[in-house]
Amino acid sequence: MTYDDLRHFADSWGLLFMTLLFLFLVTWPLRKSARQHHEDAANMIFKDDDNV
Repeated sequence: MTYDDLRHFADSWGLLFMTLLFLFLVTWPLRKSARQHHEDAANMIFKDDDNV
């Protein structure tokens, strides 16, 4: 492959792939099923607190 072929691929399909990957990575932590996991992680530092 030549430089022009690789550049054309990156300008078209590479850009589409990176856009889809970005959208996936942004929406993954915002899904409803991850809420409990995030709450558990946020409260983990209070797990062994004796003053509860």
